[in-house]
Amino acid sequence: MHGPAQAGWLLVTLCAATGAYCLLRMRSRIEEQRRTAGGEALMGFAMALMAVPAAVVSPPRWVWLAYAAVFGAAALRSLWSARTGRHHLHHLIGAFAMVYMSLAMTMTPMAHAGHGSSGAPVLTGVFLVYFAVYVLRSGARLAPARTAAAPAGPSVPLGWADRPELALACRLSMGMGMLAMLLTL
Repeated sequence: MHGPAQAGWLLVTLCAATGAYCLLRMRSRIEEQRRTAGGEALMGFAMALMAVPAAVVSPPRWVWLAYAAVFGAAALRSLWSARTGRHHLHHLIGAFAMVYMSLAMTMTPMAHAGHGSSGAPVLTGVFLVYFAVYVLRSGARLAPARTAAAPAGPSVPLGWADRPELALACRLSMGMGMLAMLLTL
């Protein structure tokens, strides 16, 4: 994506680290964690590659078309999975946003470099609003809340890949990354 190089490298680091953690989450004992971790790892690594500053490498047009094809397939998978759970809709919207950004990069690459951009299209605004709300909600869910005393009895210790707050932090960081990428579009 186009924008300041330092911000681009920070975004690359954030997204790559998130993708790596999501790969490790695929070893979770919790089935739902394993099921969503692969798609989230794909999203994290793809966002990292897409965020490499344009001054370092400016991929040819076919790379952006390949991104669009991969995330189009991911969107279809998310659409199929959405039949069983509402949380898959977020993955669907994220995949559509990646398709949208990839196609935008193929159509007017100079406009994205800051040369003659005529304003943000409506779809960019819709994605920005969605991901802003998603980030705020996810951040609020991570904030500590007062809870009742822990129930008596033995509890099963969770492994580091099974921690729901780490999965939520992973999703939060990808949502922030998506916001940053959409802002540079």
